[in-house]
Amino acid sequence: MIAVIQRVTSAAVTIDQHVKASIGAGLLVLVGIEDADTAEDITWLSGKLVNLRIFNDAGGVMNLSVKEQGGDIIVVSQFTLQASTKKGNRPSYIKAAKPPVAVPLYEAFVKAVEAELGKAVQTGEFGADMKVSLLNDGPVTIIMDTKNKV
Repeated sequence: MIAVIQRVTSAAVTIDQHVKASIGAGLLVLVGIEDADTAEDITWLSGKLVNLRIFNDAGGVMNLSVKEQGGDIIVVSQFTLQASTKKGNRPSYIKAAKPPVAVPLYEAFVKAVEAELGKAVQTGEFGADMKVSLLNDGPVTIIMDTKNKV
C-alpha cells in the first residue's frame, strides 16, 4: 500500500457535484492498493498513520498525532499511486489491484483507521470520479509505502 498523507486545515470530496466527505483540521489520505497487499500492511499503515506526529504542539513543534489533536481523517482510494513510469510516457497501472481485491482491502483499511483513531473516518467512493479539494497545512505531505517498512 502506498499512502500520500496531507495535513490539512480543511478537505472535501465531491462526486457529481455532491459533497461526499468534508473535514476541518486533520488528514487527507490518498491510498493506492496493489495485489500483494495484506492484512499486515493494513495494520502497519493504519497504526503509523493515526500516530504520526505531524501536528504542532504548544511550542510550535510537530509533536502531536491526529489522534492527540482530535482531528479528522478522509481516506480516498487512488489507484494511480501504483503507477509505473519507467517506460514511455503513459503510466502503467499493472501493479494496482483490481476491484475484487482492492475493495475489500480498502474497506478493511478504513475500518482499521477508525479503530486506531477511535471515531468514524470519512471516505471517497471507490471507483468514482471524485473531485478532491484541500487546504494543505504547512504544507505537510508525507508518502508512506508498506513495502518500505524496515
